[in-house]
Amino acid sequence: MSNIYSVSQINSYIKNMFARDFLLQRLSVSGEVSNCTYHRSGHIYFTLKDASSAISCVMFSSARRGLDFRMKEGDRVVATGAVDVFERDGRYQFYARKIQLAGAGILYEKFLRLKQELEEMGLFDPMYKQPVPAYVRTLGIVTAPTGAAIQDIRNIATRRNPYVQLILYPALVQGEGAAESIVRGIETLDAMGLDCIIVGRGGGSIEDLWAFNEREVAQAVFDCRTPIISAVGHETDTTITDFAADLRAPTPSAAAELAVADVTAILNRLERAERRLQMGMAGRVQHARDGFRQRITRWNYLAPAKQIERSRTQLTDYRLQMEQTLARCLERDRLHLERLQQELPRQMQDILTGKRHRLQLLIKSFEGLSPLNKLNQGYARVENREGRGITSVKETAPGDPLRIYVRDGQIDARVEAVK
Repeated sequence: MSNIYSVSQINSYIKNMFARDFLLQRLSVSGEVSNCTYHRSGHIYFTLKDASSAISCVMFSSARRGLDFRMKEGDRVVATGAVDVFERDGRYQFYARKIQLAGAGILYEKFLRLKQELEEMGLFDPMYKQPVPAYVRTLGIVTAPTGAAIQDIRNIATRRNPYVQLILYPALVQGEGAAESIVRGIETLDAMGLDCIIVGRGGGSIEDLWAFNEREVAQAVFDCRTPIISAVGHETDTTITDFAADLRAPTPSAAAELAVADVTAILNRLERAERRLQMGMAGRVQHARDGFRQRITRWNYLAPAKQIERSRTQLTDYRLQMEQTLARCLERDRLHLERLQQELPRQMQDILTGKRHRLQLLIKSFEGLSPLNKLNQGYARVENREGRGITSVKETAPGDPLRIYVRDGQIDARVEAVK
């Protein structure tokens, strides 16, 4: 009986056969893309087909870093990778590690060489970049007259500022003669003295955009005296014109946004500025009025006439105060004088009474010492010519005059002898 194998064993065996085949591990396959799906995990699932056959393909998210365009239905590409078996489903598929548009490899190398050469010549130097005017009035456009790019630019420019004048130079943007047409358009619009020029077109493959990678186009952009905005392809597309232009926009719509100022926003800013100006002026006027009032008040205070009037008022007030003070003092003194006049007789009477009492005491005290009392008792007082009393015979001599006081008078005598 023949050997019996499981499905897993068969699929594993086939996978090992694919793994040992060197040709299947590194090969490039060309074909047309169909059933292309970008999974949320980052993986890309698609099918490569030709006129008679097809093969399932997958590109894992880890390999997508080398993919510089977004694959879509109908793209002709060259995928490099390996053929392997998915054991669970028992089917083989192509695992892509690198994907390029068919014919893009040679053109991309040419693009890199020209970019390096022009960069060394200084065509991309930022010092030569011209600023795009903030408020464009005339806008030139070099693009195809029937493409979506001109419609997007016209719609956005009209919406943002309907007063901007749009001048279209209908140029070829793809195929034979496209580069020469773009150069003529740039030179023609530059001679018209416009404010800004947009050069661009919608997206496409590297072959479709190649006219914007030509040397003469880059040189015309660099030589243009009018600021140029490059708007070629989608956001991921990059051309030589983007590097040579004064400003790069990811899409034609974005170029219109960058070139044409939003008139509504400008009017709103002007309205806000007007309100701020009015408020500021009102504040400054009010501040000036307050300062003027303060100066008037200060002038009125410091004016000579006002100072004289204040001095007069102060003098009158001072005089009134002095008169009032003097009146109060006079009234106080009058009242004090009346009190003194009322108290003086009483005080004098008290003083006289006290003096009389003291005099009586002194009289009583001196009565015992009074010579009159002695004279009344029969004694006499003898005095010399100087009026001194004589109490000893030694105080007189014969012939000296004497004066003798008795009870009822005096006797003048002379000393006859002294014993």
